[in-house]
Amino acid sequence: MTDYVKRKELLLELNSSISDCSLCPLSSSRTNTVPGEGSIETPVVFVGEGPGADEDASGRPFVGKAGELFTKILDSVRLSRQDVFITNIVKCRPPKNRVPSAEEQRACSPYLLSQLAIIKPKLIVALGATALSYFVERDGLQITKVRGQLFDWIGGIKVFVMFHPSYLLRNASRAPGSPKSLTWEDIQKVRKMYDQLLAGEEIDI
Repeated sequence: MTDYVKRKELLLELNSSISDCSLCPLSSSRTNTVPGEGSIETPVVFVGEGPGADEDASGRPFVGKAGELFTKILDSVRLSRQDVFITNIVKCRPPKNRVPSAEEQRACSPYLLSQLAIIKPKLIVALGATALSYFVERDGLQITKVRGQLFDWIGGIKVFVMFHPSYLLRNASRAPGSPKSLTWEDIQKVRKMYDQLLAGEEIDI
């Protein structure tokens, strides 16, 4: 069995465990679990907060309005959803799209950590404030201050911080310095890091 086939099987087993999960109250209100999708050989994993209504209905991550914008952001630097892996901290939709509680994040954390252990990315792109606080445990960090920055995580993995696409939907301006213009700068950095990692180089932005 090749390493790829073994990792693919591990991820499918993990998805099955996620679909049967009842570790937190979110399991009682979900339609579908949303484990994530994309390449398991990618050096880059995008992590958001949690599924919304469209994701809950389909079982796929980032497919609603924010997801459509996310796909366009990737397309802008010639990345496809199949080039990366896309997931969330929690795999079930919080009611009314509220922020998942600390209890819910703790309950779901082993699934995310297992996904990362199987995929073995070199770079995690944390989308939004919830993902930022999950990966970078420092008091007082504000995403408006630290987006576009790199942080060290476990195992030599780097974490790069970007705005969540849903935030961009609420801030439509494209003026210089606006969230959308900053996101354009950030996704170009992600593309550069992606290329560096594929070439076996160290991240340098």
